[in-house]
Amino acid sequence: MSIDFAPEHVTDAEGSQNAASVVKLGAHIGARIDGVRLGGNLDPATVSLIRQALLEHKVIFFRGQEHLTDDSQFEFAELLGSPTTAHPTVTSRGTTVLPIDSDYGKANSWHTDVTFVDRIPKASILRAVQLPTYGGSTTWASGVAAYNALPEPLKVLADNLWATHTNVYDYAATSAERAQDDKAKEYRAEFQSTYFETEHPVVRVHPETGERTLLLGHFVKSLVGLSSTQSQALFRVLQDHAISLEFTTRWNWQSGDVAIWDNRATQHYAVADYDDQYRRLNRITLAGDVPVDIRGVRSRRVAGDASGYSVIDEP
Repeated sequence: MSIDFAPEHVTDAEGSQNAASVVKLGAHIGARIDGVRLGGNLDPATVSLIRQALLEHKVIFFRGQEHLTDDSQFEFAELLGSPTTAHPTVTSRGTTVLPIDSDYGKANSWHTDVTFVDRIPKASILRAVQLPTYGGSTTWASGVAAYNALPEPLKVLADNLWATHTNVYDYAATSAERAQDDKAKEYRAEFQSTYFETEHPVVRVHPETGERTLLLGHFVKSLVGLSSTQSQALFRVLQDHAISLEFTTRWNWQSGDVAIWDNRATQHYAVADYDDQYRRLNRITLAGDVPVDIRGVRSRRVAGDASGYSVIDEP
């Protein structure tokens, strides 16, 4: 299946050139959109440009959005979809915006957001609030590019694998934090306060583009029907391939930056290389659909009810 992407510039009704432009950052993933002031009052043409750029480039970035507040970030998010509550379990610091706060752990692990529920968010919108003076970049990997580059025998294997995802694995707490940091312990307890478990296909079909993409990351507990040893070995092969540098882009945050990624087609990794400096970014996620495999079989909920977290948003 193919899709037609929007042009690289927006034109107004009279045909004059608008300032909005898309700058590609890598062969497989990543683009920067210039000339757009984000908020809830964007015109339909600019919203369409953003939507199409997201589908094509998987993660898009905006500089110079210091004017945004939590409220205006939320209003902008509503133009792109239906915002979820902040998190299925972590709601003590707000129900609409989730602070990604270094005081409560550093997410130095590859993951796709909230894959332990059946209705995985379709996109995440992350705004830089307070940044360290060095370090703290984030890297994204394209699951589509990774799948397309698999050798044919591994494609056939991956097409037939399913994985169990749970929130027992808290990607945002290192072993050192688990042992020493009270805030991290409190966060982990809240993160795991309700148990979620879902079986997802390792290869899902993107609901808008029809592309096949690898659905992995470190919420995976095991591969369905395989032993622990077999699961670990196969997961490692596929996960290591999925995060190959060729399929990634890395963003060095500046104050006022906003990143939006297609959570159906990417993994990401926040690099914890800023020592004890404080880092905070605020995230809003958008409701998504229930993944389907290459035969149209939907993901299976094993434990936990996510209906209070998000509606199911079918494209």
